[in-house]
Amino acid sequence: MTVQNKPKPRYHRQQLQKGIESLPKLGMKAIRSAQLIEATMQVVDRVGLHKASVAMIGAEAKVAPSIINHYFGGKSGLLEATMKHVLQQLQAAVQLRLRKLESDDVVARIIAIIDGNFDPSQVESRVTKTWLAFWDHAMHEPTLFRLQRINEKRLVSHLRFELKKVLPPDQATDVAATIAALIDGIWLRGALNPAGIDSQRAKYLLIKYLSSQGLS
Repeated sequence: MTVQNKPKPRYHRQQLQKGIESLPKLGMKAIRSAQLIEATMQVVDRVGLHKASVAMIGAEAKVAPSIINHYFGGKSGLLEATMKHVLQQLQAAVQLRLRKLESDDVVARIIAIIDGNFDPSQVESRVTKTWLAFWDHAMHEPTLFRLQRINEKRLVSHLRFELKKVLPPDQATDVAATIAALIDGIWLRGALNPAGIDSQRAKYLLIKYLSSQGLS
């Protein structure tokens, strides 16, 4: 019988370490993406999107600019990823409120949708400036325009779904479109105001409109 020599422990550890190092770092992209999205909003808040270079964003996130190109393909891709993150936060804020309500409490559910759109995550300075930059670029970037249309249609669809429980279909469509326009308009006026967005005032005005439509 031939006796095989056992591998030395040190050699075995070295091979194991090499194997570990060769494994894909599955969480690294998510970590880097989160850092860069946060850095993008911080830089946009300070200098605006036009002046927010890849180098500035990389410096804010403490990563090499090449990482941005690697993960996002440049500044436009990073803005898209940032807005997807902001939109996810928006939907989470709305759904969190809706889950606490009964399905037949229509007015409360509409108010929850309104309230979610003025959630703190949507009205802080760095986010409002990112939204404004997004709207500006969406007029010229098809991918960003598609995101905007998805968000716009989602809001109207959520409102119309609730309103159709208590209003005729045509009226529900009109009221949903008006509420959505009021949300966007009040939000935009607040975003452009040095004092910022007054969420309570916004909610008051929109509830007043609901009452004018017999929804109270």
